[in-house]
Amino acid sequence: MQDISEKNNRGSFNQDGFLPVCREDMERRGWDELDFVFVSGDAYVDHPSFGPAIICRLLEAHGYRVGIIPQPDWRRSADFLRFGRPRLAFLVSSGNMDSLLNKFTAAKKRRSTDAYSPGGAPDKRPPHAVTVYANKLRELFGDVPIIIGGIEASLRRFAHYDYWSDRLKRSILADTAADILIYGMGEKQILALAAELQRGTPVEAIQDVPGTCFRVPDFDYIYDYVKLPSFDDVLADKKVFAAAFREEYLEQDPIRGKRLAQQNGEWCIVQNPPAMPLSTEEMDEIYDLPYMRTYHPMYREAGGVPALKEVEFSLVSQRGCFGGCNFCAIVSHQGRIIQARSQESIIREAELLTKQPGFKGYIHDVGGPTANFRIPSCQAQLKRGTCRGKSCLSPVPCSNLDANQDDYLVLLRRLRKLPGVKKVFVRSGIRFDYLLKCKDSFLTELCKYHVSGQLKIAPEHITDRVTHLMGKSDRSTYLKFVRRFEETNQKLGKEQYLVPYFMSSHPGATLKDAVELAVFLREMGYHPQQVQDFIPTPGTLSTAMYYSGIDPLTGEKVWTAKRPEEKKLQRALMQYWLPENRPFVEEALKKTGRLDLIGFGEKCLLRPSKKKPQK
Repeated sequence: MQDISEKNNRGSFNQDGFLPVCREDMERRGWDELDFVFVSGDAYVDHPSFGPAIICRLLEAHGYRVGIIPQPDWRRSADFLRFGRPRLAFLVSSGNMDSLLNKFTAAKKRRSTDAYSPGGAPDKRPPHAVTVYANKLRELFGDVPIIIGGIEASLRRFAHYDYWSDRLKRSILADTAADILIYGMGEKQILALAAELQRGTPVEAIQDVPGTCFRVPDFDYIYDYVKLPSFDDVLADKKVFAAAFREEYLEQDPIRGKRLAQQNGEWCIVQNPPAMPLSTEEMDEIYDLPYMRTYHPMYREAGGVPALKEVEFSLVSQRGCFGGCNFCAIVSHQGRIIQARSQESIIREAELLTKQPGFKGYIHDVGGPTANFRIPSCQAQLKRGTCRGKSCLSPVPCSNLDANQDDYLVLLRRLRKLPGVKKVFVRSGIRFDYLLKCKDSFLTELCKYHVSGQLKIAPEHITDRVTHLMGKSDRSTYLKFVRRFEETNQKLGKEQYLVPYFMSSHPGATLKDAVELAVFLREMGYHPQQVQDFIPTPGTLSTAMYYSGIDPLTGEKVWTAKRPEEKKLQRALMQYWLPENRPFVEEALKKTGRLDLIGFGEKCLLRPSKKKPQK
């Protein structure tokens, strides 16, 4: 442990303002034990954009003594023994990212940096961090209650496909020594579990908390549930896997969702319905907690924690997303129902930002998973839940969609008038099909005050069949937004540009679709500097398509580019102009019979090479 007694570079605070990270911190507070010890795969950043900080600060605010062990050395015992045995439980998370996604690229190559580690250093956490940490704790502490949560645990709660090992895996709760799994964001769940443990309820008897999973030997131990095909069944038949995933996916609703159960080897994994959405008052409480808003001083020598830079002067205004992108984990983690903070809470935090060292007058972002979602997609879902098997926006917006964005507009106006604030940017994803449903005034003010020359949006693809499988709007909708954006900026006398994100190799996207996308990029004059290859992360609908070859919602077969050679061709087409991509683009055009796109015409992708491609 480095010396952390000095003041940090954020003001007069020393380590006493942070949660305890070592026994000396605990003893300095006069504590002889902790109620909870949080083991995290991330470095300790005490900021409301970091899940471990939120959970720990919330428990602290409700009277519990909490310490955190960030990035323990999992190969030895010393770090895990730092605080001794907690009075109530260990809490375990891989951090803000799945540990495998954090460690490996879409090509399964090791990443050279980790934004959630000191100085961006890699390899500070093991693969499958939640499992490794939980099993180590069980080895060292015997029957101490262990509660796992965070994105890694949340999205691996049932039988799931693991891309990096290319195989189906059991529920993480069946493979760890943990007692309870929290899925979703976790605030309601952790307070409910803490209250039960405080009352002396044995951890194995806590089986009714929404938003949690627990395990029992078999179905005889539970009641009132939907039985899912077992792990053995889904392993044996991909059609059965797709059917099981469909049931899981459609029940992810806090109001109408049912309890689900699936046998995973010797354990039956039981999922209670999701936790109810947070109220505005509950959201405000979470973001009003006394965060230090920076990394722990022990990381100063390493240069801090890079992930903080992206969010240090940004504001979270809401959670949840009804956009329904099928490759995104938000539906299964945060849910489809929007949960928003009050404007007053956001203004208070903005005023705090203006007083922070390093603030130069710019609020970098105001948003959430989707910036312009501040209200539920319709009021009916608050009474009966979200529509089962229906999307609010794809392939076309629902007729009941409430696209009123006045609240967000008023919030942005208030923020940009604050003393000390020069500019308020919106850099979270803007859902452009939703924006097209609102009044012109929103786009006008967005372009006039909140775009820094470039606006990031995510059409993802332009072939209608592919965008439908993605849960995105079609090509014509995107082009309509492009025209609106250009007309608005022309009226304002501004020269601003769209930065669209596109994805290669999504399930259903063929090489011909990739060529069509490349032609579209040329027609639009786009030269994306960064391209995204689809990564099948656990728990998403697109990943279920990738593994099973079936769209779980329709039962239709879906072809997917899986071989590295196929994926390389699709990826290269998205940057067809790069010299290093030329051989792959030529090969793709030959395979698809599109050699007409090699030539000197204005519609061509490549100029002829000295060695003419064979027909």
